[in-house]
Amino acid sequence: MSDLFVPRVGGILSADIAVPEHEREVRFYSRVLGTGENPLWREDLMNNRGVPIIGLGARSAEHADLPLQWMPHIQVADVAASVERALDLGGSELMHAKDDDGASQWAVLLDPNGAAFGIMPVVSAEAFPPTEGVASGKATARMGRISWLDLTVSDASTTRDFYRQVVGWSVQDVEMEDASERYADYNMLGDDGNPAAGICHARGVNRDLPPVWMIYLPVGDLAESLSRVREGGGKVIKATRGKDGEYAYAAVQDPVGACLALVPG
Repeated sequence: MSDLFVPRVGGILSADIAVPEHEREVRFYSRVLGTGENPLWREDLMNNRGVPIIGLGARSAEHADLPLQWMPHIQVADVAASVERALDLGGSELMHAKDDDGASQWAVLLDPNGAAFGIMPVVSAEAFPPTEGVASGKATARMGRISWLDLTVSDASTTRDFYRQVVGWSVQDVEMEDASERYADYNMLGDDGNPAAGICHARGVNRDLPPVWMIYLPVGDLAESLSRVREGGGKVIKATRGKDGEYAYAAVQDPVGACLALVPG
């Protein structure tokens, strides 16, 4: 994923979720994300630069119909047009905010697989929070942020086309292999040509992952974070190690059933 806080069609700004057992969930995420000598996330779940990248809200009557999924917020050129295209392509609308004149401000949608996501207009550069002069490279990797986003489904090709039309992403094939059979997963590119997300077939290395948008959050000490996932009542769905034997990726489930990925910071 390219740099944070870039105004672009298809860019991912943040993600949120409304959960039951809110206090327990806050404690869970605070401990799981707060590992390492210099944690990338604060106890209030803002990142270590004080920027609200992820939002953990209490589940209320207003949010009762929202699925227990982390929902990425994706910038689009025209919210109303994106909602219309999503509905035409078999998606559904969960929430749709409009101003007093009836103009669309933002929406929460489900794709045909049941994956939830939010859409919003492209945000002006002036509206982005300051990042203390850090824009790219190694220093940015030391910020708490959404470092990647992907979705694993049985029919990735149809899902690719849904998001291409709804969000405005373009597509880059990623060659894959499963049991000596070659196939392609997909990088979804923003209008600046940089990868914004991945859409994957539920096979090979991605077999058994849930069909929801998985936000990738970096942590200071992934092994310790996975220990805290288990201690806090969560579950490690899948974990992989690099050639050095250190954890390189883990898909986890929190105590109320929401899934996300953790990676080294």
